[in-house]
Amino acid sequence: MEHLDVLIVGAGLSGIGAAYRLQTQSPERSYAVLEGREDLGGTWDLFRYPGIRSDSDMFTLGFPFHPWTAAKAIADGPSILQYLRETASTYGITSKIRFGRRVVSASWSTADARWTVETPAESYTCNFLYVCSGYYDYDSGYVVDFPGLSSYEGRVVHPQHWPDDLDYTGKRVVVIGSGATAVTLVPAMAGRAEHVTMLQRSPSYIASRPAVDAVSDRLRAVLPEGLAHRVIRGKNVAFSSLAYGAFRRFPAHAAAFLNKAAARQLPSSIPADPHFVPRYKPWDQRLCLVPDSDLFRAFRKGSASIQTDEIDTFTPDGILLRSGEHLPADVVVTATGLKMVALGKIALTVDGRAVSVGDTFVYRGMMLSGVPNLAWCIGYTNNSWTLRSDLTSQYVCRLLNHMARTGTEVCLPEIAAEEYTKPARPVVDLTSGYIQRAAALLPRQGTTGPWRLRQNYPRDLVALRFGKLTNPDLHFS
Repeated sequence: MEHLDVLIVGAGLSGIGAAYRLQTQSPERSYAVLEGREDLGGTWDLFRYPGIRSDSDMFTLGFPFHPWTAAKAIADGPSILQYLRETASTYGITSKIRFGRRVVSASWSTADARWTVETPAESYTCNFLYVCSGYYDYDSGYVVDFPGLSSYEGRVVHPQHWPDDLDYTGKRVVVIGSGATAVTLVPAMAGRAEHVTMLQRSPSYIASRPAVDAVSDRLRAVLPEGLAHRVIRGKNVAFSSLAYGAFRRFPAHAAAFLNKAAARQLPSSIPADPHFVPRYKPWDQRLCLVPDSDLFRAFRKGSASIQTDEIDTFTPDGILLRSGEHLPADVVVTATGLKMVALGKIALTVDGRAVSVGDTFVYRGMMLSGVPNLAWCIGYTNNSWTLRSDLTSQYVCRLLNHMARTGTEVCLPEIAAEEYTKPARPVVDLTSGYIQRAAALLPRQGTTGPWRLRQNYPRDLVALRFGKLTNPDLHFS
């Protein structure tokens, strides 16, 4: 059984970043990356649907140690995957990845001060377990059992498992959904399909943004690459943080701003209300981004349209709506959302006791109460994922170095008993359906101090990179 100081689970954006930080900021630690799939990239290798792209700018979604140099700030999936492969190769991380090793269980022994990690093929032991598998279920997306679906004679596909043989050229397509996946698919498919209809039960807030950042391009033209990257990254972090704060503080004004911006880009045949007037406040759910107004351009061209209604039943050749209207469809894409899981569905035990992750609280947004020597890497919901994940990896390295200096082997976060009596929120605090469905599975956040997860990068930057490691709630032994 191979033993390593640290095992990283997942070779996606978070895992590659974690490996870099570990080998540069805690280089004396041996490590390996266990990846369940046969290639690196995580989400960017899994999703292959038309138009797949980032919904954050690549200057902040990319790594701070490996600048994004491509022209587009909002990049397509294949370009991001190539960037991840290049990063892993450049820093010697690829050789550390063990592909086809899906972690199914991990058991902690206090007597040995180590984890035993099991994959279907082999076992490992480690002193510290760092789970960088995100929180999406890679096995399947969220599937709705629509009435009459079995009678439908066309093709039904889910974006998470896009078939290579699907030819929708000249076909009538209905995309069910209103989230980020749907607003990406509709304009991407509209160029080849006869017509694409976006069918939504309720609308989402949608904002347009240029795919190419003109200010960033000017900065890159006059500044050295490293300096330009830092300036652009700082500019984008400041803008997104200020915008998020303003939207949360003045939700009525934010809603009016977004609604008017959408209305200005719509053709006269599509009214903003009800199609682009959501029932929730901005940032109660994640904001949908469309680069270069591609969704609205598809509406103006007439190659795509939108329906806000509910499904009564599928028919052999389409979908009958509650309003009585019938949508003919040769292909139906069910962009109905994703399924969330905690820690990649790894079964955890501590000294023979099964850990119910949904009953734990998160310390510093990464460690679980009552679980020693383990961190879970997740990103922001209101900003680029990598901003938070990179801070987490740097904190883990600081923690490991502190333990080495002090001769301690175990770090255990423990929350005060009274916190269990207070109202708790899930670690991902949005009202989106996919999050609400998984609320009982996810760890919780507390009300104060290191148990509260704030969506605030500047504050986290100070706390995680420069703040004290010692805390009454974190026990070293």
